Amino acid sequence: MTRQHRLLTGAFLALVFATAATAANAAAADPTDAGKAVFKRANCFGCHKWHGNGGGGYGGDALSLRKTELTREQIIETVGCGRPGTGMPFFTRGAYDTVKCYDMNRQEAGQQVPPEANIFLRPGDVEAVADYVIAHIKGKGEPSYGECVEFFGDTSRVCDVYKTQQPAVTETTNPGQPK
Repeated sequence: MTRQHRLLTGAFLALVFATAATAANAAAADPTDAGKAVFKRANCFGCHKWHGNGGGGYGGDALSLRKTELTREQIIETVGCGRPGTGMPFFTRGAYDTVKCYDMNRQEAGQQVPPEANIFLRPGDVEAVADYVIAHIKGKGEPSYGECVEFFGDTSRVCDVYKTQQPAVTETTNPGQPK
């Protein structure tokens, strides 16, 4: 084997291992990262806040996504079609016109048609944000420093308010033992 052949073989093997490592890292990444990106890009946190607890926004008081009982399919419909009679905008192009929402068109919804969002989302983006909400927000307790850093990164001062939080202390006792 010539020196040049060994070098080419070594370079090829290095490329194979680097590609495998990149693929492994991509597989280990959170599959809901795309949904988090949509949550940010579509400005869902403008009303629901980064933590999903809701509060005041441009359309009024947004509901808490942490306390929602909506299913994945209902979240998808709500994001795509908005909420009639509320400030929750619709993110699907053609909602209430070419796409029926809640079994209604624009005429049937009348004054209850929600506002149009500032951007439209593709169906895959709507599904991704629903998956993100279910995996990282729905059913969670109070927001934590770790969640904040996960959302904003560790360089954001937004999370400083959560640094002083103490984790909940739970008391455990053995049956029959005094406390």
